[in-house]
Amino acid sequence: AVRAIRQALLDYDTGAHVTPFARDLLIFLGINRLADLPDWMQGATKPDVARVAPVVLTHATDPAIAHLLDEGATALARFVEAVADRLDSQSACVRLTGGLLVHGGPYVTRVETAIRARLPDATVEISRVAGSLGAVRLAIAPAATILPAAPIFESAEILEAATEQVNSKSTGMDSMTVPELVRLFLDDVPAVADALRAAEIQLAAAAECVARQLAAGGRLIYVGAGTSGRLGVLDASEIPPTFGVDPSRVQGVIAGGPAALRTSVEGAEDSEESGACAVAALGLSANDVVCGITASGRTPFVRGALVAASSEGAATILVTCNPLRRAGGIPADIAIDLATGPELLAGSTRLKAGTATKITLNLLSTIAMIRLGRVAGNHMTGVRATNVKLRERAIGIVAARSGLTRTEAAARLERTAWDVTSALRETPPDSAPHSPLAPHEN
Repeated sequence: AVRAIRQALLDYDTGAHVTPFARDLLIFLGINRLADLPDWMQGATKPDVARVAPVVLTHATDPAIAHLLDEGATALARFVEAVADRLDSQSACVRLTGGLLVHGGPYVTRVETAIRARLPDATVEISRVAGSLGAVRLAIAPAATILPAAPIFESAEILEAATEQVNSKSTGMDSMTVPELVRLFLDDVPAVADALRAAEIQLAAAAECVARQLAAGGRLIYVGAGTSGRLGVLDASEIPPTFGVDPSRVQGVIAGGPAALRTSVEGAEDSEESGACAVAALGLSANDVVCGITASGRTPFVRGALVAASSEGAATILVTCNPLRRAGGIPADIAIDLATGPELLAGSTRLKAGTATKITLNLLSTIAMIRLGRVAGNHMTGVRATNVKLRERAIGIVAARSGLTRTEAAARLERTAWDVTSALRETPPDSAPHSPLAPHEN
């Protein structure tokens, strides 16, 4: 991926030529110009760059890309040969693992060919189990023990989920007019509020839990797949600029990693082991709280994450939109089951279920921030004034809570490097608050 990106930049710098790969790369990354790609590279992490690899593979017929794939396959084959030499086993069974190899394609063919060229007597196969299980099997090989497979959710459990049922109100929606469809959607909205009110006790308990864990120095970790995962990442990403807290305090984990935020990552949600590994990598403690989000209430990735979190002593919360889910299917200290009912578009949980879930996450994180003192009255005193709109908002907050004019509030914020909390601390105790808005704006 790194070399392909460099090649794209070289082609552009030396001939102002935007290759088909470069075009698809910009679309994938959401960047408008190749000239902006170096800036992206400067801030990119290793996983950020790695997720570009599948885009590279789609251009395997490009001679320049094909050359890079050949070099990569040769380098990997040399590593395999080195391991075989140390094991003194030229006829070893080589198992290929990892996303780029397990799913086949032009790269895996090159890798297999390169390995067989160096180790003609070796057996080269695609691994169908996780590499960690292979390591365990090697460790216990003398006992010839076969590890049990992870529990598989029955298909009936999926089909019986409330979120998968057909909504009788919308069976003829494909023949409705646009005004009729709008009315249909609006008439379905109250179900969201009803579902949330029915879970008021559980919502309050969860909000108390999140506030308590964060006050103890812990973190709030959202975990989900698909729409649920994206909602978790969205809420987590909005907390630092809104409340001025470190990004590490509220985090979002989505099955399939960052790439799943923009595109579907097939099968990512079906691995409990992946969910467990994802949260284990965060180094959980008893002060943390992990909130699993799954509309159906059965996503294996979420189950693995919550089971692992519980084993580390972290508090656990489960948010679902399926009160019919199997009891104990995903264990959690607090379960919030939102009865939003069947979707107008059967199974499309980005609709009512997604709306109810987003409100739930907004509620949990915002109440926690209020309890942590990040709000004064109904003002977000931790707001980071990083653009014109937010600086204007900061000025309004300081003016409203200090009795200063907007000009005086702006001057005070300038002195405190636009830190709202620090600016408010400078307010004389006998100042009488007044509204900075003009009468007509009030």
